[in-house]
Amino acid sequence: MANPKLFSPYTLREVTCRNRIFVSPMCQYSAVDGMPNNWHLVHLGSRAVGGAGLVMVEATAVNPEGRITPFDLGIWSDAHTEAFKPIAEFIRQHGAVPAIQIAHAGRKASCDSPWKGGKYLPPGDGGWQTVAPSAIALSPNHAAPEALTHEGIEKTVADFEAAAHRALAAGFDVLEFHCAHGYLMNEFLSPLTNQRTDEYGGSLENRCRLILRIARLLRDLWPQDKPVFVRISAVDWVEGGWTIEDSIQLSKWLKDIGIDLIDCSSGGLILDAKIPAGPGYQTAFAAAIREQAGIATGAVGLITDAAQAEHILVTEQADAVFLARELLRDPYWPLHAAHQLRADIEWPVQYARAKP
Repeated sequence: MANPKLFSPYTLREVTCRNRIFVSPMCQYSAVDGMPNNWHLVHLGSRAVGGAGLVMVEATAVNPEGRITPFDLGIWSDAHTEAFKPIAEFIRQHGAVPAIQIAHAGRKASCDSPWKGGKYLPPGDGGWQTVAPSAIALSPNHAAPEALTHEGIEKTVADFEAAAHRALAAGFDVLEFHCAHGYLMNEFLSPLTNQRTDEYGGSLENRCRLILRIARLLRDLWPQDKPVFVRISAVDWVEGGWTIEDSIQLSKWLKDIGIDLIDCSSGGLILDAKIPAGPGYQTAFAAAIREQAGIATGAVGLITDAAQAEHILVTEQADAVFLARELLRDPYWPLHAAHQLRADIEWPVQYARAKP
């Protein structure tokens, strides 16, 4: 396979990724007060050295209350901007495109780190009051969130705007807007969590209103030569919830705004949803959105094998593949995948003596 598509360059607007292997945003729960540190530099930098085309920083909170845990990254101050600069620069220096996902956890905020059980942290015990479209608790073990007022919605919009400006100042070339996995924007989209009776609830158009408003704002402020992605949960995996048809319509609206790529995940809204996880189990969503909405997509979810990734691209189910856990297991997966697909790619000069 002399010219595998997996290792073909991919250009969105004027940003070119050296290949179509994208590092999915993966929370590390290793920050203090939202500040990136040496762990994040090494974690993200090693994936750039390992040959990925794009390296995306984990879900980065637009305000302190938007963190999943007290240990999440954030970008709500200029000090955060300065701390991110060397990370974005290192990623770029080693051939990958630096990207960042900005997010708000909504009712899934205020929890402990996973290795401490991930339990809900009440105010006074390291946690804080959570917010959501409607005052519906995530589970019996979680306190009910406060339903966002119109004033709260306006603050959220302003926080996303400020976060995007800071992300640009930090040196990131790609911005991703997190609307998946049961976090705040996903909560607005799904009828299971959005029971509002104002202009932000009810019909599909109303439930999409806030997401489209912020997406338009982000697209307008982000430079026209740089792409903006949106990550969605294509389905809730629960009867009466968000559907693939809803995702296709939302993606059409996002395309009209100028969004460049839909990062197609699923689930996360309902804790006991029955998800038929298996190799490439979400790829069909990327394919449907790509075909029916006419927008570029990224496939994600148990993509572990080079041939599998190549098949997704060659059969035009997606334009890029996002890898997560496989890149935790092997930061140099792209280098190994190139060898398996017989693609002759450059290795870091420091490692060239080990190239097969």
